[in-house]
Amino acid sequence: MKVVVRCLTKEFTPDQRTVRALGGIDFEVRDREFFGIIGPTGCGKTTLLHIIAGLEQPTTGSVEFVGEKTTQSMVSMVFQDSALMPWRTVEENVPLGAEFRNEQPSALKRVSQFFLEIVRLLDFGSARPYELSGGMKQKVAIARALANDPAVILMDEPFASLDAQTRLLMREELLRIWERDKKTVILVTHNLDEAVMLCDRIAVMSAAPALIKSIVSVDVPRPRSFRSMKDPDFVRCTEKIWDLLRYDVDKAMQQNP
Repeated sequence: MKVVVRCLTKEFTPDQRTVRALGGIDFEVRDREFFGIIGPTGCGKTTLLHIIAGLEQPTTGSVEFVGEKTTQSMVSMVFQDSALMPWRTVEENVPLGAEFRNEQPSALKRVSQFFLEIVRLLDFGSARPYELSGGMKQKVAIARALANDPAVILMDEPFASLDAQTRLLMREELLRIWERDKKTVILVTHNLDEAVMLCDRIAVMSAAPALIKSIVSVDVPRPRSFRSMKDPDFVRCTEKIWDLLRYDVDKAMQQNP
């Protein structure tokens, strides 16, 4: 599924003031592409992702999904905090999309077990979210997104709350899952290494009111892993993105000390 974002703006009016968060965003995400969005704090990355998801409406502009729609749901989203239902078991959290479609309990169980096996958590189906580590919770959230069989998966800083070692493992795990059927993925992250390890291309956003400064192609061979970070092309790509970001990161820090 291709995603086309055109002339997207977003304004908020706190305290009767007009605050322009997105200043006119244009980009296209290719079918089955792993696409990254990176920018300084407060530039509107999450707002942009929410608009693509349909959770917020833009002030002007449009988001269009282009391609043959054969899946149950157009978009699934993985949030920063996993957003699991604490009163449900892992197995009960995964097939929510199928449950909303009123599928039979036997079908829900099959869906849950299938996707828990993909994320290597089949033995934890009867556990509650509070019994899981942070990385395991995010695996369940990814399984839930996959179980809805979406055309596009949106990920908002999915590993931001994890420790550095778990975060490295989760990047490799996500790549393994994505290689399985290569859904179209749009990832928002602050982490340069994470963006370069995971993505095919990365949109670099300016400070608010945000624009797309550049879209950087990641010319690092796949499959990728922790060792890819030593590749000279990996290093050059992170340096290029940082050169694009540095001024706007400094500007954002001065605006929000």
